[in-house]
Amino acid sequence: SEHGFDHWFSTQNNALPNHHNPDNFVRNGQPVGRLEGYSAQLVAEEAIDVCAAMGVAFTKIVDIGVSGIHRVLEKVPILQKTSVIIVIAGMEGALPSVIGGLTDRPVIAVPTDVGYGANFRGLSALLGMLNSCAPGLTVTNINGGFSAAFAACRIVKSMKRISENKK
Repeated sequence: SEHGFDHWFSTQNNALPNHHNPDNFVRNGQPVGRLEGYSAQLVAEEAIDVCAAMGVAFTKIVDIGVSGIHRVLEKVPILQKTSVIIVIAGMEGALPSVIGGLTDRPVIAVPTDVGYGANFRGLSALLGMLNSCAPGLTVTNINGGFSAAFAACRIVKSMKRISENKK
């Protein structure tokens, strides 16, 4: 794109034939065809690229969600060691609320268009996150991996500057 980054991702008709290796992915409004991986993973990779470009270390945790809460609970010790957490979730968008309730870290929620039924291309996840009862949850736009990572990097770098100024 003219700005040097792909500023939005989406799928048409909720990623056909499904969210694994979708055939109908759209980037910046243009169909790009089949992509390898899960559609939410592509948003995560965008966030990872931003963190790497900004020189901020990260830990990637995948395949956890509210439908397998035991996998979330297993990762809480790792999550508690981070400075900020980006949670990328589709469906009803409940995962950021769960993470926000289990940790005392800033949580940036990224709704994705991953889902089926009444997903409305990510709108249901977005509204679920905006209505979260977890205090301090920050929400980006649908598939906003770039924005989430940029905000997270600013938080981390600000924390580092504050810490260095106290020395």
